[in-house]
Amino acid sequence: MNELSIFIDESGDFGEYNSHSPYYIITMVFHNQNEDIQPAISRLNQELSYLKLDSTCIHTGPIIRKEEIYKNMSVDERRRIFNKMVAFIRQINIRYKCFYIEKRHISDVVEATGQLSKQISRFIREYYAEFLAFDDVKIYYDNGQVEVSKILSSVFNALLPNPIFRKVMPSEYKLFQAADLLCTLELVKLKWKNSMFTKSELAFFGNIRDLKKNYLKPLSKKEWSYSPK
Repeated sequence: MNELSIFIDESGDFGEYNSHSPYYIITMVFHNQNEDIQPAISRLNQELSYLKLDSTCIHTGPIIRKEEIYKNMSVDERRRIFNKMVAFIRQINIRYKCFYIEKRHISDVVEATGQLSKQISRFIREYYAEFLAFDDVKIYYDNGQVEVSKILSSVFNALLPNPIFRKVMPSEYKLFQAADLLCTLELVKLKWKNSMFTKSELAFFGNIRDLKKNYLKPLSKKEWSYSPK
């Protein structure tokens, strides 16, 4: 059986535009199940256990903002966790793709979901033969936002023969946590390009050169090439 797993996370909300939530991003991580990533997962779990983070769901937004379980950690400690996740993503054979809208130019939720649906549909059509090469395509999402669930259901059911949908617990899948990190970095990249960095982002990533060298450039090699038309 040839199976493609797609792990999906999002950033933002479908509410009105504000400076704290300027974009809505959907990130997909693609994994061919014939590629064994279990050794890398085991190494990551072991390294996280050394940091006393056994069975912890790594959520990168709070790491950057010094929130939740990371609120009493130093920036070096938080970077160490973040870097473990980045190293894990670089080691494994996956691809990812981000789709986004700038909410400033969106009138309402109908237009937002419509534009994101078009982007995802265009991407699937562009690589339709690759998707059809798999016996099963399984879509993993935590059903965090109703609008995203509707987008995924309508697009994948319309374009692929028999997509399979699975609701996930983020703590159970490291690839879901990888999607969260990649989604967060896409937001960071968009904010950097538009001079919208927050103090916490500047404190965590330092200068732009380090952000590009340590994170954006290495992880861009995992991106599924596509230029929106």
